[in-house]
Amino acid sequence: MSAVDVIVIGGGAAGLMAAGTAAEHGARVLVLERMREPARKLRITGKGRCNLTNTAPVPEFIQRFGRNGRFLRQAFARFFAPELMAFFEALDVPLVEERGGRVFPASGSAPEVAAALVGWAQRCGARLESGHPVADLLLENGRGVGVTCRDGREHRARSIIIATGGLSYPRTGSTGDGYRLAQQAGHTIVPTRPALVPLESPDVPRDILTDLNLRNVGVRVLVNNKKQAEDFGEVTFTASGLSGPTMLTASGAVIDALADGHEVQVMLDLKPGLDAAKLDARLQRDIDKGGRGTVRTLLDGLLPQKIIPFCLSRTGLSAESRLHQITGPQRKALGTWLKGCPFGISGSRPVDEAIVTAGGVALKEVDPRTMASRLLPGLHFAGEVLDLDGDTGGYNLQAAFSTGRLAGVAVSG
Repeated sequence: MSAVDVIVIGGGAAGLMAAGTAAEHGARVLVLERMREPARKLRITGKGRCNLTNTAPVPEFIQRFGRNGRFLRQAFARFFAPELMAFFEALDVPLVEERGGRVFPASGSAPEVAAALVGWAQRCGARLESGHPVADLLLENGRGVGVTCRDGREHRARSIIIATGGLSYPRTGSTGDGYRLAQQAGHTIVPTRPALVPLESPDVPRDILTDLNLRNVGVRVLVNNKKQAEDFGEVTFTASGLSGPTMLTASGAVIDALADGHEVQVMLDLKPGLDAAKLDARLQRDIDKGGRGTVRTLLDGLLPQKIIPFCLSRTGLSAESRLHQITGPQRKALGTWLKGCPFGISGSRPVDEAIVTAGGVALKEVDPRTMASRLLPGLHFAGEVLDLDGDTGGYNLQAAFSTGRLAGVAVSG
C-alpha cells in the first residue's frame, strides 16, 4: 500500500493536466493509467494531428456545448485557449491556427503533443504508473480515501481525481470505468451515447458514393420534416452513410431525435451559393447555351463526377438526353434536387467509433468552481467523464485541459 496526496485515475489529456498542475503546486501525485501507454487517445485525435483548441471567444465556446456549456464558465475563466496555447509553446510545441479558428501543432503531430504533456507532468513530479486499471474507490467515513487496483494493490490519498474519459475509442483505454467508479460514490450517470459520430443512411449507395468528399455544402437537418439545424462545410460519404465535420456536429441532435422516435432527414444543398431562383436561371441559361449537348455535359459543369450517376438515378434524367429536350418540370426537379438532396437517417455508428461520448457524470452533482464532487468529499472529476460534449473543432480538448487544470489546482490547496 502506498500513500500520496493526490491520485489521478486516467492518464489522458485531462488527467495529465490535473496531475502536472497538482504536482507543480507541491502535491505528491500518482497517476494510474489502465493502458500500457498514457495519452493514447490524445495521440490519435484530430486524425493524428491533434486539434488542441480553438480561437473562438468564451461565449461561442460555451454555446458549442449546448445546454450544459454554462458549467464550463469557471474553468474557462481560469484556463482558456490563450493560456493553453502559451502552455504548449513553452513546452517547445509551436502551434498554428487554421480554418475555423482550429489550433494544431505546427508539426501536425498528435504524438508530439502527447509526449510533451507526459514529459511535463513527470518533470513536475507526478508519478505515472501505466497498465494499472483501478477496480474500486476506497471509501471511509463518507469520504474518498484511495483506490484499489485490479492487481489488489491499494493506494491512499486525501484527494482523488477521476479523469478516465468516456466510451469512445475503447482501444485507447476509454472503457467507461469512470462511470462505474462515480456510481460507487453515489453519483448519477446521465445515459451515455455516441457524439461526434458518423450517421447511417440507407439512401447512400455504397457502390457509387463511398469516400466521396464534398466541400462547401449546405446542410439542413429535418426532424419530422421541420428544420432542426443548419450548417455549412464538408460532407463525406461512407459505406454506411454520412460523415465529415457537418455530420459529426449534427449527430448529437440526430441521435436524440431518433431515440425519441422521430423521423430524421438530412438535406444537402449542393449549390449553396445560389438561391433557388438564381440556380433555375443558371440551369435555363446553360440548357439554352448547350443546345444539342447532353444532360451529362450539363451535369459535368455542376457536380463532381462521382455523384453524377446518383443525381441521374434520383432525378430520372438520362445522361444522353439532349438539353433541348429537357422540359420545364424536369429542369425544376433538377434544381430542387441540387438545393435539397435528401438522405433519410436510420441511426449512427456505435459509440466506439465516436470522437466523444455524450452523457456522463451529472453536472448538478459537481462544483464547477473546483470540479469537486458535491456528494463525496475528496473526490474530483475532469474531462470527458463529465456530462459535457461539444462540437468538433478543438472544443472538447480545451474543456478537458481546462477542467483538468481546475481540478489540479483545487486538490493541491
